[in-house]
Amino acid sequence: MILRRISLIFLFLICLMSASTAFAQFGLQEGDDITLSTDANATDAQPQLVFAAPDSVAVGEPFAVRITSTKPLNEVVIYWQGKEVMPAISVWNDKHVALALLGTDVLNAEPGKQELVVTASIDNVRKTYKKNVVVADKKFPRQDLTLPKKMVTPPKEVYDRIARESKVIAEARDTISPERMWKLPFQRPVDGDVTSVYGLRRYLNKQPKNPHRGMDFRAPKGTVIKSVADGKVVLVGEHYYAGNSVYIDHGNGVVSMYFHLSKVSVKEGETVERGQLVGLSGSTGRATGAHLHLSVAVLGKLVDPAPLFAKNVDQLLK
Repeated sequence: MILRRISLIFLFLICLMSASTAFAQFGLQEGDDITLSTDANATDAQPQLVFAAPDSVAVGEPFAVRITSTKPLNEVVIYWQGKEVMPAISVWNDKHVALALLGTDVLNAEPGKQELVVTASIDNVRKTYKKNVVVADKKFPRQDLTLPKKMVTPPKEVYDRIARESKVIAEARDTISPERMWKLPFQRPVDGDVTSVYGLRRYLNKQPKNPHRGMDFRAPKGTVIKSVADGKVVLVGEHYYAGNSVYIDHGNGVVSMYFHLSKVSVKEGETVERGQLVGLSGSTGRATGAHLHLSVAVLGKLVDPAPLFAKNVDQLLK
């Protein structure tokens, strides 16, 4: 009887050690949740996969999704709020990793549970994984501005122009290219202080308008504006609202936008590096003074850029 108990205890310890080894093979990083392991019964001959994403995010807050596999990933597709992205797959520490940025837009975000769906193909076998992410409501401060009427209500003769520009802008903002060129945290585009934050509930001449969907930086006319990450210029234009503007595609659905420039220093189709000169600050378009307005789109949704300057990937997984 004693020998039998010793044998059982020894077998139990071996099982515990084996389980620890199995989890160690995932290469878990800060922000990963072991409970999200989708192949708990995998053997050494089978792939093991970890799907990491936060349980909840605030309205407008960008977040990261990471898929980590012990075997090569043939393809990963992420579905979020009617959009899909096929993130680039890289190899890190002998693990195969797919990483994407997602988020919601303060303009039309709906608080509550939102379904995040990931399909991963390993050895040409496709599996689907789902997770509910809670989008938490957030109260944004109010900003009241008194402006000349022509700054608030555009004249009818520019309506057609605005409509044409909206289509071109939407196409650039919705760009989803296959190569991921961004890394976190982003490079700050200018050294100036932030003068207007994302999400401000704007009232122009006491009339409610769309919320502020970007960040304004203090930047006297002629201040050097830098690209926040490596990328490719997909649109350069002189637009009614944003003035001289530059749109840079950073890959996998991430696009940065620089508005009100006095001078543009890049061309459409040009590849740019993180920290490279994009242009000089100004007050072109509908602006009351020189500054930089920066917006960041993720799968076409304008998210709060601030966390992207302050956090790394692990922090955006929490």
